[in-house]
Amino acid sequence: MSTSLTIRAYTKQKHSHTHDYHQLVLPVAGSINIRVAAFSGKVSVGECVIIRAGEEHLFSADEAARFIVADMDELPVTMTISPCSCFSVTPPLLSYLFYVETQLEYQVDGEMEQALESMFDQLLARQTFDGRHDPRIHLVQTYITEHLADCLTLDELSALAYLSPTQFKKRFKQETGLTTFQFITEQRMLKAKALLTHTDLTVQTVAERVGYQDLSAFSRRFSAYFGLSPRALAR
Repeated sequence: MSTSLTIRAYTKQKHSHTHDYHQLVLPVAGSINIRVAAFSGKVSVGECVIIRAGEEHLFSADEAARFIVADMDELPVTMTISPCSCFSVTPPLLSYLFYVETQLEYQVDGEMEQALESMFDQLLARQTFDGRHDPRIHLVQTYITEHLADCLTLDELSALAYLSPTQFKKRFKQETGLTTFQFITEQRMLKAKALLTHTDLTVQTVAERVGYQDLSAFSRRFSAYFGLSPRALAR
């Protein structure tokens, strides 16, 4: 699979065309209005629109909006069998897009660009393509992953989604298949495992980075989640 990543900006004037390669448009600032296949609407930061080879698409955007565009000769298999033309991207892929934007603006380096594109392909392969999610819940998911060290309360998160706590709990479970507590725990444990594996931070520091001030509570939770103690992974 060959991928080429570029930064694009469009205009408010509507354009329509086709091309003989696949294209993914991923906003990193602002949004794009697009009509392609059975999809017609606005695609914003945290989402991706799929333009398959040969599909005519009509689009426009504010001049200040910016996009990472991936031109691809092949799509991931999971994407080819999905009927959707727009999907919500995972927080790791979204974070990586901001990094890609910075790197592409900084210099022209063939080897670096090839490495960026390879990592993009790997993150995309781990992406699910089951359509768009509720943007309010997606916003909360991103907020959680960026604030794992904080005390995350249901009241705070539901307010962020402009929902009552009861509505938020129900909607979050519908969107993710997990309760809010389960999702927060999952993200904290995955980040803790990554920090213990890839850094020389102490177990105490890692515990604090993922929201645990009590080392014993962190160790018990980690051991229950992964079946081994955090010290077994610490460098």
